[in-house]
Amino acid sequence: MTKSTFARAVLYGYVALFLAYMLLPLVVTAGAAFNDSRFPSVIPWRGATLRWFVDFWHDEQMWRAIRNTVWVGLTVVVLALPLGTAGALLITSVSGKLRILCYGLMVAPMLTPGAVIGIATLLFWANYGVSAGLHLSVLGQTSYIATFVMLLVLARLQSFDRALEEAALDLGATHGQVIRRILLPHLMPALVGGAVVAFFQSVENFNVTLFTRGNSDTLMVYVGSKVRTGITPTINALAVVLIAIAVLGALAYELKRRSVERRIRADERKARQAELIETRG
Repeated sequence: MTKSTFARAVLYGYVALFLAYMLLPLVVTAGAAFNDSRFPSVIPWRGATLRWFVDFWHDEQMWRAIRNTVWVGLTVVVLALPLGTAGALLITSVSGKLRILCYGLMVAPMLTPGAVIGIATLLFWANYGVSAGLHLSVLGQTSYIATFVMLLVLARLQSFDRALEEAALDLGATHGQVIRRILLPHLMPALVGGAVVAFFQSVENFNVTLFTRGNSDTLMVYVGSKVRTGITPTINALAVVLIAIAVLGALAYELKRRSVERRIRADERKARQAELIETRG
């Protein structure tokens, strides 16, 4: 065996182990959703069933938690996007030690444990007579999720040409027009990515929500409570649904991306053919 063949075999083996490590838990989780056993497991296999999906469909408490999770996630996106974008613009507009100070202050919430953020949010707003509830969960989550948006926008701003702003202002554009027609279109990929990251960061949040939710449940808190009181394969049925949504979403995105690439390549071929015809003519 040559050295290159051995290296290739090691690489392929590592990739196979990595994929197995990532995917086998999902396979086991999905398999437990179809096993006719009261405890989530695939061994011993007691027969195939869809009863856990039926129980999931009729679990009103879980659906209420899902609705709360979606509401909190969308509200966090609405708040985190402008806050994170404003923070990124502020950092790029200052320099020196002030920039380092602003960056450190804005990144600090992301490095703070979720339990600390949750308790701090609850105690702070209690001083002003605000009781616990999903509204405090939104505020607590936004305080650190906005940092993720800020980092994405900040990275996108590194490729922004400030000369475009100056040229637009010199030509008579207002600051609002510069933001709407030049800055925001350039930041749009980062804003879309930030919205997606903010939503899913909110969905998977547990610690902040646990301390601030009051009597309401979100999906992660509900699942956590079921783990303590007695979990059933209904949770596995939920996991199968979420996995299916993720896979279908990824496939839809990939098909859309390939369709756009094919259209771009077709347009480029037509342009080259037209240029060739014009040259020959």
